[in-house]
Amino acid sequence: MNLLLWHVHGSWTTSFVHGKHRYLVPVTPDRGPYGLGRARTYPWPDSAVEVTPEDLRDADVDLVILQRPEEIDLAAEWLGRRPGRDVPAIYVEHNTPKGDVPNTRHPMADRDDLLLTHVTAFNELFWDNGVTRTTVVDHGVVPPAVEWTGELDRLAVVINEPVRRWRVTGTDLLARFAALAPLDVYGMKVDGLAAHLGLPEDRLTSHDDVPQHAMHTELAKRRAYLHLCRWTSLGLSLIEAMTMGMPVVALATTEAVEAVPPAAGALSTRVDTLVDAARGLLDDRESARRAGAVARAAARDRYGLERFLADWDRLLEEEVCASR
Repeated sequence: MNLLLWHVHGSWTTSFVHGKHRYLVPVTPDRGPYGLGRARTYPWPDSAVEVTPEDLRDADVDLVILQRPEEIDLAAEWLGRRPGRDVPAIYVEHNTPKGDVPNTRHPMADRDDLLLTHVTAFNELFWDNGVTRTTVVDHGVVPPAVEWTGELDRLAVVINEPVRRWRVTGTDLLARFAALAPLDVYGMKVDGLAAHLGLPEDRLTSHDDVPQHAMHTELAKRRAYLHLCRWTSLGLSLIEAMTMGMPVVALATTEAVEAVPPAAGALSTRVDTLVDAARGLLDDRESARRAGAVARAAARDRYGLERFLADWDRLLEEEVCASR
């Protein structure tokens, strides 16, 4: 199939474009949010092809993958065809609802022209989807090229925009773990985080926008992975860390309660419990290794790339066949 989708979420799209289809990815001269084109820091196969808006007018498109409400009008303008009417469409919702939770209406609620696909069962449950058809396709990740070694008595965190998002991403909780061991925080816009938390730089080191393969190499050396998000969808960095065999210390919130077995490290809404668990992993590398093995098995069983792509293949075929 020829699938039109915008490059919005790098890790998810990286997994998605590893399928058997041809992926048309819009590119504009400014490479802005609606024309980012192919990824530059993620490895994408040649089947992900950059297309200009002008190219799309005559392009053969079997289905449109939508990820933002405004893409509906944009696709109609660029294709000259209406998503959901003239060409099949699936809307992928990556995020937890905001605002009046649990009564937050999804932007695609009460539509009969598309399938609303959530990346976690938690998201499907908490969004008010109205009568729009919904389904869930759990995440899948391209396996990192490295395995956990954990020789450094340090804790790793991956957060994008931790200052702006603050309590949402559990940024305010980091200082409690920095008292145990130095933290390495990776992600976008993480520079200056130690100062915002009032921590000396030797207790929290920021690594801003590190390429994915380099980040994986560094994560694997840290003793354990911290996942302190209060209200976010299931981060792919968490799954990647588990796939590498990293033990995990995680807040039992949103989809983490399904993704992280307690034996993979620790899973709790009690921060004191998580601090104690992190201390134990730092003190006992063998215990950390055993927990990491549980994490690896769970991640590879539930979030393997082959399962993810097979689920998407079935969904795509059903939607295209139903439109004929």
